Amino acid sequence: MTAQAAAASNDIDTRPTRGADLVVRALEANGVTTVFGYPGGAIMPVYDALAHSSLKHILCRHEQGAAFAAAGWSRMTGKAGVCLATSGPGATNLVTGIADAYMDSVPLVAITGQVAQGVMGTDAFQEIDIFGITMPVVKHSYIVRDTDELPHVIAEAFRIAQEGRPGPVLIDIPKDVQNAETGTAPQIAAEPERIAADTDAIATAAQVITEAQQPLFYVGGGVMRSRSTASVRRLIEDSGIPTVATLQAQGVLPTDHPQFLGMLGMHGS
Repeated sequence: MTAQAAAASNDIDTRPTRGADLVVRALEANGVTTVFGYPGGAIMPVYDALAHSSLKHILCRHEQGAAFAAAGWSRMTGKAGVCLATSGPGATNLVTGIADAYMDSVPLVAITGQVAQGVMGTDAFQEIDIFGITMPVVKHSYIVRDTDELPHVIAEAFRIAQEGRPGPVLIDIPKDVQNAETGTAPQIAAEPERIAADTDAIATAAQVITEAQQPLFYVGGGVMRSRSTASVRRLIEDSGIPTVATLQAQGVLPTDHPQFLGMLGMHGS
């Protein structure tokens, strides 16, 4: 074998594909470029796989920071943010950021490591029921029991996080699932279903606005998330109707706009 051929053979990754590798490949297949996280024992196989991927990992100083950073990235890009954490305290540290994403309708996919299935339910070191803890503040959650389920679960998580009213989805992956070998290929999430405009409802709304004696536009965060700021601003200005906004809708109108009456809520006017 020539030196050139030997060098080329050294570049070929001949390692078997593990669940952790499949997680990383599935993230890449679904258009993820950046993940935020903090490593720990139960998620370490995924971190090992990150070294052989195109993903950019942002190392945060705390898991809560990783969740908020992923949510901030999502707010700016309109895509689902991704955060990683280990089991136990790593997973529970994500909860505040997950809850924030749920309340503010931010698409987020949180991936946590879990102790091996053989010791789940035994109060193993850093074992905690993050599936149960986060149920009130996620759109959906998974515990992956089989490595071959990973492509479907990850693809479906991205669809759910971004479809309809956006929000967070949790994927809890036991360490033995991450380490198990597999020949399964990644899947790409289906495009979120787009709801057709209800022309009758729009006509009714237009009539109600026209007939209103003292109309007021009450603008919410959905305008920002749907990237509809320009259309809504045009409607406000063309109609001449005064407007108030929630905290999440700040920026739909400039604060010095003559039709803007201010922000509503606890800190509003």
